[in-house]
Amino acid sequence: MTLFSEATRLESPPVSGQEARVSISVHNAPGGPVVSVAGELDLSTAAHLRVVLLKATEACPAGCGITLDLSGVTFCDCTGLQVLLRARQWALHDHHPLAVTTSSPRVDRLLEITRTAPLFTPAG
Repeated sequence: MTLFSEATRLESPPVSGQEARVSISVHNAPGGPVVSVAGELDLSTAAHLRVVLLKATEACPAGCGITLDLSGVTFCDCTGLQVLLRARQWALHDHHPLAVTTSSPRVDRLLEITRTAPLFTPAG
């Protein structure tokens, strides 16, 4: 039984007839949960990621790390970035390292131009 059974798969509903979707899955790894995201992170889908990351943060014992795999993200706007930054604050408050270990070129570019990439690097 995993700690994240309720949050293992979430999808956003279609928005205004569009098929904009995000898929979020969580699996347990030896160092802590790995949250994998695929699809678009924008105003209509970011709330799902926020819920999953908050649950992951709340369920982790102190010192447990949270890993983000954003390699499947095809689009991320400022709302998606805000969720990532807030999740980092929650994680740090609860003494959990949070790191993006894999990301798409679009996410890499967003983190680069906003100068937030160093905030999500794995602890060395």
